[in-house]
Amino acid sequence: MSSDNALAAHLHTLFHKYLTVQRNVSQHTLFAYRDAIKLLLQFAAEHRGKPVANLTLQDLDVDLVLGFLDYLELDRKNSIATRNARLAALHVFYRHVAARDPLSFAVCQRVLNIPAKRAPKPEIDYLEPGEMEAILRAPDRTTLAGRRDYALISFAWQTGVRVGEIIALRACDLQLEPPAHARIWGKGRKERLVPLWTRTATTLRAWLQERNVDPRGPAPVFVNLRGQPLTRWGVRHILEKRAREASVSCPTVIQKHVHPHLLRHTTAVHMLQAGADPSAIRDVLGHANGETTWRYVCVNMEMKRKAVESYAPAGVDYKSPLPSWSRNPDILAELETIGRRRIM
Repeated sequence: MSSDNALAAHLHTLFHKYLTVQRNVSQHTLFAYRDAIKLLLQFAAEHRGKPVANLTLQDLDVDLVLGFLDYLELDRKNSIATRNARLAALHVFYRHVAARDPLSFAVCQRVLNIPAKRAPKPEIDYLEPGEMEAILRAPDRTTLAGRRDYALISFAWQTGVRVGEIIALRACDLQLEPPAHARIWGKGRKERLVPLWTRTATTLRAWLQERNVDPRGPAPVFVNLRGQPLTRWGVRHILEKRAREASVSCPTVIQKHVHPHLLRHTTAVHMLQAGADPSAIRDVLGHANGETTWRYVCVNMEMKRKAVESYAPAGVDYKSPLPSWSRNPDILAELETIGRRRIM
């Protein structure tokens, strides 16, 4: 992109001055904005029939942005949540341009008026205790990869950390002597301390010793077999592989889409089932909004069943058979009779 292009100047100030200096956003946020704008520029170059270096802000008008959002959903098969996240990043960019370039205000304002798309909230899935134990048993701990995978899955399940927090974990972030805990760097550089079970601390200590890692140093805790830090894809691959192996002894595992965030959901639900206070769960998981934590209260059917049974009137058997009319195979006919009785 040529240096005399106004679009290039806006992008330079966005990333090198506004986001990094003025807002001091985290690296994850910076990468998210970068990826959204990169995808937009590639889409615009293809649809405007010109190289990215020759694009102008007028090429990135509201019609092109709307087409880009459709492309994310229809062609790239992105979820509505991902589509909205990309749009939020673009809003930051266009708001930045509008503040610096009054002549482009009209173009920017039309893009800024594009709303986020409403989406149904999916049911939260999680692993039952038996399914989680099957996945933990899957790695062959006589091998280096098996010991690495067991340590990673044990840590992820016990702490409920995000995948980005797993790959960013350093040896110096772990306190493996009593009281054992991990220092987690979450979204927006928020720091939290998560206690570790003795079993988890012992597993992590053995893993670091096997790799001759200085526990006070900045070396990554989880690496691939070449000694390089694991990526998000690498963590997902490990979980999917171990889930397939676990399905041999626990067939229900294969019915779940096992991914890093599923373990986070699993941690929250298991803590609730054990009687943990939602506010404590919020602190462990690093939720900025307490409403996020309360979603887990409603996710477990057994917990719902117990809640309903807890206020059943005396003498009412919640588990009693359904009334006779509900077992009538001719449901429409029965509904017709109900209507007639009501009219009478």
